[in-house]
Amino acid sequence: MEWHPTEAQSLAIIDREIGDHVFSPAEYEIVRRVIYETADFEYKSLIGFSERSLQAGAAALAARSTIVVDVPMVQVGITPLIQRTFANPIYCGLETITRPQKEKTKVAWGMQTLAKRYPEAIFVVGQAQSALTALVELIEAEEIRPALVIGTPAGFVDTDVVKERLQDSMISNIRISGRKGSAVVAVAIMNGLIDLAWEAYGKDNNDL
Repeated sequence: MEWHPTEAQSLAIIDREIGDHVFSPAEYEIVRRVIYETADFEYKSLIGFSERSLQAGAAALAARSTIVVDVPMVQVGITPLIQRTFANPIYCGLETITRPQKEKTKVAWGMQTLAKRYPEAIFVVGQAQSALTALVELIEAEEIRPALVIGTPAGFVDTDVVKERLQDSMISNIRISGRKGSAVVAVAIMNGLIDLAWEAYGKDNNDL
């Protein structure tokens, strides 16, 4: 991806302030994008990658796997780049029609419905903790086996717990530990992954 001069200057500042790190080159590209979008260097210590999560995500993108997101903000944030690259179908949990339910939120029911429809999809949960909880429950029950889960919702009540459950699963995942996170972070991670995958699979990336 080509950066405009102002963006390049910002990334240079990020590189200078981060200094030494333990991330692989691909992981670091994701980390610096998150920091660029949030201006929050704490994400350097909060972001976690399961083993081979980026490889799994890139392979799923190249295979045109379905992408399932929790809220429209995430869908809007990643759709332009997906349309210019792999053209994977994207579905949104909050906009999925389900029967009225009381036990879960609308977005959780939508995520559950889509997960059962696309059990091997890429799931991006940026905002709704209830959607991530519903997804983790299906994973733990072995009803679905996603190609990758990106989990970044913020929250105060058991948000860290559900993220730890995602971390402990055998599913490839990228997550933000603790209370922090947002849809903006999820979009930064996903768009970074799309660009990395597009380059890795030998596509011409000059027009991005």
